[in-house]
Amino acid sequence: MVKFSKQFEGQLVPEWKEAFVDYWQLKKDLKKIPILNTDNNATNKNKNKNKNKDSSFTNDLISSIRKLPFFGPQRREHGVIQVHTKLAQTLSKGDLYETEVLEQFADTEAAAEFFALLDLQLNKVNKFFRTKEKEFVERGESLKKQMEILIELKAALKQHHDTGTSSGQTLKEDESISGIISCDEESTKDRTEQEQDIENSIDEVNKNDGQLTDSPRSSELGKSTSIKREDSKSKSLSERVINIQGKSLKIHIPLTNPTRTFSAISYLLRDDMINQSSKKCGTDGRKLHINRTKLKHAEKMIRGAFIELYKGLGFLKTYRNLNMLAFVKILKKFDKVTNKQVLPIYLRVVESSYFNSSDKALKLADDVEKIFIKHFAEDDKKKAMKYLKPAQKKESHAVTFFIGEFKKKESHAVTFFMGLFTGCFLALFVGYVIMAHITGMYKPQSDTIYMETIYPILSMFSLMFLHFFLYGCNIFMWRKTRVNYSFIFELAQTKELKYRDVFLICTASMSAVVGVLVLHLTLVAKGYSYNQTQAIPGLLLLVFIMLLVCPFNIIYKSSRYRFICVIRNIILSPLYKVVMLDFFMADQLCSQVPMLRNLEYVACYYITGSYKTQDYGYCMRTKYYRDLAYAVSFLPYYWRAMQCARRWFDEGHKSHLVNLGKYVSAMLAAGAKVAYEKEKNIGWLCLVVVMSSAATVYQLYWDFVKDWGLLQCHSKNPWLRNELMLRRKIYYYFSMGLNLVLRLAWLQTVLHYNFGSVDYRVTGLFLAALEVIRRGQWNFYRLENEHLNNAGKFRAVKTVPLPFHEVDEQD
Repeated sequence: MVKFSKQFEGQLVPEWKEAFVDYWQLKKDLKKIPILNTDNNATNKNKNKNKNKDSSFTNDLISSIRKLPFFGPQRREHGVIQVHTKLAQTLSKGDLYETEVLEQFADTEAAAEFFALLDLQLNKVNKFFRTKEKEFVERGESLKKQMEILIELKAALKQHHDTGTSSGQTLKEDESISGIISCDEESTKDRTEQEQDIENSIDEVNKNDGQLTDSPRSSELGKSTSIKREDSKSKSLSERVINIQGKSLKIHIPLTNPTRTFSAISYLLRDDMINQSSKKCGTDGRKLHINRTKLKHAEKMIRGAFIELYKGLGFLKTYRNLNMLAFVKILKKFDKVTNKQVLPIYLRVVESSYFNSSDKALKLADDVEKIFIKHFAEDDKKKAMKYLKPAQKKESHAVTFFIGEFKKKESHAVTFFMGLFTGCFLALFVGYVIMAHITGMYKPQSDTIYMETIYPILSMFSLMFLHFFLYGCNIFMWRKTRVNYSFIFELAQTKELKYRDVFLICTASMSAVVGVLVLHLTLVAKGYSYNQTQAIPGLLLLVFIMLLVCPFNIIYKSSRYRFICVIRNIILSPLYKVVMLDFFMADQLCSQVPMLRNLEYVACYYITGSYKTQDYGYCMRTKYYRDLAYAVSFLPYYWRAMQCARRWFDEGHKSHLVNLGKYVSAMLAAGAKVAYEKEKNIGWLCLVVVMSSAATVYQLYWDFVKDWGLLQCHSKNPWLRNELMLRRKIYYYFSMGLNLVLRLAWLQTVLHYNFGSVDYRVTGLFLAALEVIRRGQWNFYRLENEHLNNAGKFRAVKTVPLPFHEVDEQD
């Protein structure tokens, strides 16, 4: 049977952990009592044996009389304790409880300390519940107003459609209604206040699969109180003020994709061009068209906000139930230890306290259900619950390798296939190493054609799936330490990859890759010419690409398509709004530059048809392809820098510009290395050392201080931070040292060190693998720090921005 403490820890909301009852500390305080109570147990038992029947009858009679209502609740259950209620200084805190110990315990002082802590926990729970309930109720009222505005606008659009149809006009799909733009001049202060109202918002509400996902934003940990006029102007690109049916409304549609971005920029340019003529506009001033597309975007935002609100209310219900259960459990333990009847007295107080007696959250949850069913699910409750309460698919033991959406939490089939493919990979890899050693493929005097054409494919797949394997290890550690990575990455809980799924993909893929390479090497060893075998590795790469874009619901379709969308967002930076998963993946690409260069070379080799003539040097001789290969080295840093620029544009935090400087320094260091590869002289070598050293110091500072949140001078954990997810501090110190050492891998460019008689390409693969390993351990601490930031602000659900904002006529 699972202990309640483990059950309690497993079910609580991770971001609200500090607000829950500190059940573990209460158990520690409770353990102080029986140790001091053991000497008195025998005495108490002897006294109880000497009691006669008359005294027992008298005690029972007195106990029954004390239970009568007119004796008051403080005298019930023998009057062991009395719980006093005090009014707090502020109404937001509610009532405060303080327990007075009336009877003597074996250690009365320890019992008093226990109840003092218990009162503190009860007051803390009530305060937090009151705060969150107020927050959700206010959010619910705002959403109801948003819904009313949306209904009015849809009705107006429908009326316009009906009028146009009755008059015989041909109406287009993007037909619109016009509203007069408010002539009131908006100051920078007004715009800043509007931005602060959606401070911790996340806007990509209905991304990719058409299903809303959850995630915080690492950049939205705080808003600056002052924003420059240029920033506020750029941030209001997507805001329009209209007057319809007597209401002045500001419409805010986030610039989450290139279409909205270009549309907003064109609007800003047009606004600047007619700015002079529109300062004194009247009722015939500028017009704003609200078409179906804009209303659909607004409807998606409101729907996403309702889902997040419902999710938050569900968390609040869990918070209520778990805390109530924790109080019951700890009071039972107290009664068992002290042989006192405290549970009925104190539990009565807990049941009547605010967090257990208030029903505002429950009523609001019912209202949200009704609104969602009516307006977003076409009165279909089952359909609405798929969005409001997405559930895991039922487990199926018929899971095959072609796993679609029917994945289970702990699939025995996944475990079986993972073990099967692991064994296959190890056997094939050992066979490949033996064959390569016999044929002498990886020695300095090896087969040049093989090393220039086949080895890049093995290197590319090895780095990619090593990185993916480390991601599976990250998931395992995040789950073990209760880091809410699904929330941070905006992953749908019904479709996210578990660590077993990741390991299965890695083992199956590498088994296929090594198997094909063993087949190819066998054919070469038997005397087949390269003209007959060179197409085999190319076909392997083509198969993987086809599986990635396969439209059928097999092999984790939702995860594959989400990956493609993230890569698209990265490539088109800064046109897309940057979310946590986007810049996290871009950071991964920064550690995969050798893999990207291999991919570019292999693509060039097969697309240009060089594999037919084994002209492996064509791609390096041709200036166009050679320059493209060098550009690939810069692209990940460029994409990441553009993401930093976009985040600064959206949020106005100067820290993003400082982060942008880190990637610019990395690009300069990479440029110096490229120049040194072309002209190996002392001047370029000195430049490589200087630029790489500066970039390394810059990156180490950002890793330790910003990304990991370590090196805090006044932390209770020396040179770390106050909150740590891992129990042993040595792990953090070791990871910092390892990160420092692996950041210095660029010294290989200067030293040109080779491992014995091994080919230099193998040395390069080894160094590239070290960088991937460094990134793998970086990932864990990066998300740990992000999770602690969310927990510090009690962010368990995202705040979706609302499209409509009413504007006062006096503004």
